[in-house]
Amino acid sequence: MIDTTAVVSPPSPADMRRAMGSFATGVTVVTGYDDGPLGFACQSFASVSLEPPLVLFCADHRGRAWPGIRRSGRFTVNVLGEDQDELCQRFGSSRGRKFDDLDWVESRWGTPSLRGSLLRVHAQVEDVHVAGDHDVVIGRVLELETDPADERPMLFFRGRFGIEDAHSTQAPSLWGWGDHWG
Repeated sequence: MIDTTAVVSPPSPADMRRAMGSFATGVTVVTGYDDGPLGFACQSFASVSLEPPLVLFCADHRGRAWPGIRRSGRFTVNVLGEDQDELCQRFGSSRGRKFDDLDWVESRWGTPSLRGSLLRVHAQVEDVHVAGDHDVVIGRVLELETDPADERPMLFFRGRFGIEDAHSTQAPSLWGWGDHWG
């Protein structure tokens, strides 16, 4: 039997990052439009409901892009393929202008769509829940666009992109929990 009366300290942010890195996730770029195009890399994305069609993503309160996307009320989740390292690095950094010299189109929903994404989920903000230093954003899906190509997704696992040593690359130090994405 486990002693539940023992005092146990909660995990540190570094402990959380290391432990949760054992859960492989896909990599996305969430985009929107406020006074201009906005976007951030996001690995916290999931389907919530089929009826009604709902998805979720998590965005850091301190991020630069998320407040503008929230104001606009609409967003697109662009699911990256394994060969889209440049897009991941561009949107995973808090530095630089993310859309400069980038090939993208505006969707019928007024949000940036990144060319070559495996999937684009166009949605409107349905609800936002504060959870610690992040917002859990629930979006109602308006349209799905899939790429007919049979490409492999970009995965993030144990601080690396990809799960096979031959194909994995070390993530930049800016990638992971605690970054100011969103």
